Amino acid sequence: MTQDVPLESPVVAEATDLHVTFRRREANVYAVRGVDLTLARGEILGLVGESGSGKSVLGLSLLGLLPTSPAPSVTGSAIVHGVDMTQAAPDVRRAVRRNHLGAIFQDPMTSLNPTMRVGRQVAEAAGSTASALELLDAVGIPEPSRRMASYPHELSGGLRQRVMIAMAIAGRPSLVIADEPTTALDVTVQAQILALISDLRDEIGCTFVLITHDLGVASQVADRIAVMYAGRLAELGTTEEVLHNPTHPYTRGLLRSRLEMHADRRRPLPSLRGDPPDPRDPPEGCAFAPRCALASEECILEPPVLVARRDDSSVACVHADERESADAMAQSNLEWPTAMPTASPPIAVTVDDVHKTFVLSAGFRKKHHLEALRGVTLSVPEGGSLALVGESGCGKSTLLRAIAGLMTIDRGDISLGRGARPQMVFQDAGASLTPWLTVGELVGERLREEGLSRKKRGERVADALELVGLLPEVAHAKASQLSGGQRQRVALARATVVPPEVLLCDEPTSALDVSLAATVLNLLGRLRRQLGMALLFVTHDLAAARIVADRIAVMYLGRIVEEGPAEVLASDPSHPYTRALLEAVPGSGEHRRLAGEPASPLRPPSGCAFHPRCPVAVDECSIEVPVEVAFGPNKERACACVRAPGYAPVKAEHG
Repeated sequence: MTQDVPLESPVVAEATDLHVTFRRREANVYAVRGVDLTLARGEILGLVGESGSGKSVLGLSLLGLLPTSPAPSVTGSAIVHGVDMTQAAPDVRRAVRRNHLGAIFQDPMTSLNPTMRVGRQVAEAAGSTASALELLDAVGIPEPSRRMASYPHELSGGLRQRVMIAMAIAGRPSLVIADEPTTALDVTVQAQILALISDLRDEIGCTFVLITHDLGVASQVADRIAVMYAGRLAELGTTEEVLHNPTHPYTRGLLRSRLEMHADRRRPLPSLRGDPPDPRDPPEGCAFAPRCALASEECILEPPVLVARRDDSSVACVHADERESADAMAQSNLEWPTAMPTASPPIAVTVDDVHKTFVLSAGFRKKHHLEALRGVTLSVPEGGSLALVGESGCGKSTLLRAIAGLMTIDRGDISLGRGARPQMVFQDAGASLTPWLTVGELVGERLREEGLSRKKRGERVADALELVGLLPEVAHAKASQLSGGQRQRVALARATVVPPEVLLCDEPTSALDVSLAATVLNLLGRLRRQLGMALLFVTHDLAAARIVADRIAVMYLGRIVEEGPAEVLASDPSHPYTRALLEAVPGSGEHRRLAGEPASPLRPPSGCAFHPRCPVAVDECSIEVPVEVAFGPNKERACACVRAPGYAPVKAEHG
C-alpha cells in the first residue's frame, strides 16, 4: 500500500488499528492489540510501559523490521511516508528506511560490527569519510578523528551509543525510533544522550519515538507521552498532562513506583501489585483489571477504548475520573522496623588499601596495565548496608568480585567477620541461572551440604521462594519461563536460602522496569532486616543507593571520592562528582549534564582523576592526588577533594 505524501505533511507516521500476533511454541503471542497512533513532524514522543507491553514491537512495525521467520500475523497498518511498513514489499521498505528512517537500539554492541572500525561503519551510512567525521563531531564525540580508527569495544557505552545516533541521523531521516537507548547507561551519560536527542530534533527537524520504561526519562525530552499496557495504549497526552494529571490507574502506578531523591526512606517503596498479563492469554476485558484497585465487573467483561479528553489527551479507562484509595499500593502504608542502635557493631566486611591492576594484551609482546582499584578502603558493620555508586569503569564491580573471592587483589587486605562466606547477586539474573535446571534445583543446590531429605529440601526451597514473594509452583519452572523480575527474585532466593552474613548485589535493578525495580529494592530491604545480613549494593543511581543503603560511597576511576550517611550525602554532597551524579538523576529538576567522558583507567590523569571534567577545578587539582578527609559530626563523612571542608594538602602523588 502506498500513497503520495508531501514532504511538508504534518504527519510523519500513523498506526491504524494495528495488531501484531506471533506464533511461539504452538501458542499465539498477542504483542500489539489495536493501536491507533499519529506522529507529528518534529515531535518527540515518549512510548512508556513495562517490559512485554508491546513498545518495541510497535517500533519495529514502524521500521518495517518485524521478523520474517516465522512472520507474525499483522492486521491494520503502520504507514510511514505513504508506505505500509508491515505489508509493503521488502525492497520498498528498505527504500523508506534508507531515505526516511533511523533506528537507535538499546545495546549498541549488538548493532555495531565488532570487526570494523567506527569510522568505516559511520561512513557506510553517511556516504563518505568526511561526512562521517562531521557526524561524529555533531553527536559530541571528543576527538572524532582519533575515534574514527577505534573499534566498538574500545569505546565506552556512551560513546558507542553516540556512534549509533550518528548512523541513525546520517540520512537526515524524518523519523527515528530510539528503543531504550539509555537503559544500560550511567545517569550522567543518560543525561547527555537525552540532551543530544533533543538538540538533534531541533537541528534537523526529525520526529523521535523514545521507547523507555521510565517516565522520568521520557519527561526530560518528550513533547507527548503514550503509555502502553499489554499491547494497547492506556493513555496518551502532553507530557505536562500525563505527569501532573494522569487519568489511567496504570499511569499513576508507574509514577508512584519511580525512584525519586525525596522518597521516604522509612517506608518501602510503593509498587504496582501483581505482574503484567501473559501475552499468550490476555484477559478479555481490561488487561490491567487484575492489578487495579478500581476494577469493576464492566472492566472484566469489555476492553476499554481510547477516548479523547481535554487538551489533546486520551485514556482507555471507564474509571478515568476516579482515584484509588490511599492504600491502593500495598507497601505505601507500611514502615520499616526501627533497629535498636548499637554503639559499636562488629564489622562484617573490611577493605583496606586494596589495589587491582589488569594486564591486557595489546599485540605481540605488548601489554597495557589497567588500574581498576587504586587504594580502596571501606568497612560495613554486621546488619549494615553500603551502596557503591559511580559510572561504568570506576571499579565498583571489580571491588565486589574481589570481596566475593571471585578474583585476587594485588595488594591490600579484604577480611570478612567471623569467617563469613558472602553470596553474590549479579546484574543479569537470566545469565547467572543455569537454563536446564528448574528453579527448585537451582535454589536447592546450596542445601546439599546440609544432608536434608528430598522432602525437607523441598520445604526449605518453598520457604525461600515465599520469602522473596514467589509461589511454591515456581520451583517446577525453568529460568526461561519466568519474567525478568521473577528471575531476579529467584537469584535472591538462591543467595539467601542459606542466610549469608554478607550479600553482594551488582546492579540488580538497572535493567528492570521501574515497578519491578521498586519491588526488588523493597525485597532487599526486607531480607536484610529479617536475616540480619550486611549488604553491599553496587549501582550507578544515587536515588536507588539512597533508598537501599545506610551509607553511600562514591567511586571514580578506582578510588572512593566521597563517603557518608545516605540521607546526608544525597541532600548535601561535598564532592563535585557527587553533585554531578545527583543533578543527572531523571526527574531531579536540575537537568544538568556532566561534560566529557570518564578518563581511561589505562591512562589516568595526574592529580585528581576528576579534574578534567570538574567545573570548579584549580591548578592544584592537576598536580595533587587528594586523600579522603573526615569531617562532620563524629567524623561520619569523608571527601577526597581539595575544596572539601578541613582539607589539608598532602605530598603529591602522580599517575
